[in-house]
Amino acid sequence: MKQPQAAIEPTDAFFEQYEAKFKALADSKRLRIMHELTRRGSVCVCDLADVMGMAQSKLSYHLKILLDAELITRESDGVWNYYSLNHAEVNRLLSDELCCIFRRSGCC
Repeated sequence: MKQPQAAIEPTDAFFEQYEAKFKALADSKRLRIMHELTRRGSVCVCDLADVMGMAQSKLSYHLKILLDAELITRESDGVWNYYSLNHAEVNRLLSDELCCIFRRSGCC
């Protein structure tokens, strides 16, 4: 049987952290980037630009927002940067943690 979690007393910083993540998600291009990273795994920015049909400069802008929100990760290999979905962070956004603060009875 699942043990109920202690009630979360959210702080302003807690909400601001989620605000940044949801702002990053509130763009169809960034959602498509995340979808492609889910499908393809680790992808070089040059290949991702081709897949997205987007100039690298514009793609870099969107990748930076996703990186700052910790929704994707970046690994460098020489001059190339490879991007991957941060599955742990995406799963955390979809987890019980957030729903717990919006239910009267506490956790899900």
